[in-house]
Amino acid sequence: MFAIVQVRGTVNTRREIIDTLKMLRLHHINHCVLVPDTPEYLGMIRKVKDFVAYGEVDAETLATILSTRGRLPGNRRLTDEYIRENTSFGGVEEFAHALHEGKAMLTDLPGLKPVLRLHPPRKGFLTIKRTYQQGGALGYYGKEINSLLYKMR
Repeated sequence: MFAIVQVRGTVNTRREIIDTLKMLRLHHINHCVLVPDTPEYLGMIRKVKDFVAYGEVDAETLATILSTRGRLPGNRRLTDEYIRENTSFGGVEEFAHALHEGKAMLTDLPGLKPVLRLHPPRKGFLTIKRTYQQGGALGYYGKEINSLLYKMR
């Protein structure tokens, strides 16, 4: 499962990139979406790689992000009780492990909003004009996306 975080804005950007960001439900900076590892999503990620940070998220970070930033209708927080009432999972941690392993989807939890609105990272980005490999904040992070998500929790 990939976590995709929009890092740059879309002013003076080509229309096809803006459309791809809309298809990924990334409308604002510091918004995050979780998508499965499929060829369709990988093609979309490659197209917008100069505007987002992405990588493979682990189950512990996924549980942290869902418990702190997961929202329900009415801007209510995602709780263990809500997950127990509406699914067969015991709580946020169990649901996050099932998501990570591919046994569950975000749509299995009714009412969960698909976009996670994150804080700007603590200590900030280094630069949003270079890739992660060059010392910036854009592009493929790999497993290091977990540290970025933790800073944005």
